[in-house]
Amino acid sequence: MNFNSLQFLIFLPVVVILYWLLPHKFRWVLLLIASYYFYMSWNARLVFLIAGTTLISYVAGLVIERTERKGLRRFWLIATLVVCFGVLIFFKYFNFLLDSVFAVVRLFSPSAESPVLDILLPVGISFYTFQTLSYVIDVYRGSCAAERHIGYYALFVSYFPQLVAGPIERPENLIPQLRAPHTFDREDLAAGLRILLVGFFRKCVIADTIAVFVDSVFADLSAANGLAVALAGLLFTVQMYNDFAGYSDIATGSARLMGVRLMKNFDKPLTATSFSDFFRRWHISLTLWFTDYVYIPLGGSRRGTARKILNTFIVFALCGLWHGASWTYVLWGLYAALMISLETLLRRPCKALAGRLHIRGDGTLSVLLRHGLMLLLFIPAAILFRAPTVADIGTAFAQLFTAVGWGAGFFDAAFAALSMQPIDFLIAALCVVCMAKLVPLGSFSARALPAGGPRAGVLLGDARRASAYLYGVLAVAVGWMILIAAGDSSAFAYFQF
Repeated sequence: MNFNSLQFLIFLPVVVILYWLLPHKFRWVLLLIASYYFYMSWNARLVFLIAGTTLISYVAGLVIERTERKGLRRFWLIATLVVCFGVLIFFKYFNFLLDSVFAVVRLFSPSAESPVLDILLPVGISFYTFQTLSYVIDVYRGSCAAERHIGYYALFVSYFPQLVAGPIERPENLIPQLRAPHTFDREDLAAGLRILLVGFFRKCVIADTIAVFVDSVFADLSAANGLAVALAGLLFTVQMYNDFAGYSDIATGSARLMGVRLMKNFDKPLTATSFSDFFRRWHISLTLWFTDYVYIPLGGSRRGTARKILNTFIVFALCGLWHGASWTYVLWGLYAALMISLETLLRRPCKALAGRLHIRGDGTLSVLLRHGLMLLLFIPAAILFRAPTVADIGTAFAQLFTAVGWGAGFFDAAFAALSMQPIDFLIAALCVVCMAKLVPLGSFSARALPAGGPRAGVLLGDARRASAYLYGVLAVAVGWMILIAAGDSSAFAYFQF
């Protein structure tokens, strides 16, 4: 079931109410049943995949912790990696790999046709596979104790708020919280509801509104001029951020209603002033996963600049492939790696030049210029990520970087390609403004206000009234969008990964 569906709006309150009514010792049973029901609502047969992955990694964790024989520990680690990655590769990448092989074969035998297997991609497989692997690797490293209660471990793998699209939780953060005997807390309830409303607003109002304009351009790139492609790239960045951050907010808010605090997955990424800064703020759980389990084991930045750049390219190529079985995602990863590598090479010369020119790196003008440059450089990244095929990427860049794409009357042509009327432009601008205001709104907490004194009481009352008013507006907007959708809700973009 989608988070933005009527089914989920019934499912979540029922689970939360039952959770607080049940004694602590039965709550894990409720959550495990609810999580498997949530997953099976897409395809009941695929539940055997997540159950099998859970069982294999659970046994591996116990064996690795209990034995002191290095060879046996390494065998179970490698076996788990092979099985889990094998399942992921088969279901997500088999047809892609087969098609890539036959693309080479067709260079010598043009009549060769690539067979295609009818393989259904299990929803969320990349997320729960990475989560189970982080558990086994951490147990192997000794940084995490093996979980002996198979019920709590199965709940860790399948916990429904973050099962389908993260964040990719670490066992040391989530398992203790699932085990803890939570007591009902009004602050957790209020915070959870606030975060939920922000998430629904991001997805149902901002992301889905912007998606209409973006889809219009990418549906026929050859008919779009350079300005339309550039604007579609920028708008797609806004759409994808609010779509995925909206999911993360709903996941975080849902868990918070039950006293569980998921890790932070976004930290205002669109305020980044460099690609390195962007990926420290975007999909933080995935960035940390690749950093801890791929980048650092490869040597990280400890073996010189050349090795650091090579490691960066390896990590981002894998990160791109993680997002989907398509060369478009690999190209996106390589482009991001190129930008980060250029930043690494140019950092010292740029600092030296700024020192000679007496330019402050943290000055307002400097920050604004870096923001502007970052947005321009992110347009190609957005095109690489959004374009359906490599051929579409070629068409988009041809329009973007040639005079044909910037001919006479390009403003009218761009708005036509975006299917955007003047009122639509104002709506899109309003969405961007709302996006900027949602960050402090979603993170507001009465506990952050100053304590004590009459002035603190006034501030607390004003903040609560303002918060209630703003969230009331959000609730009305979300309800309005749900009624308009009439049950035809759009899936979150990251569900396909």
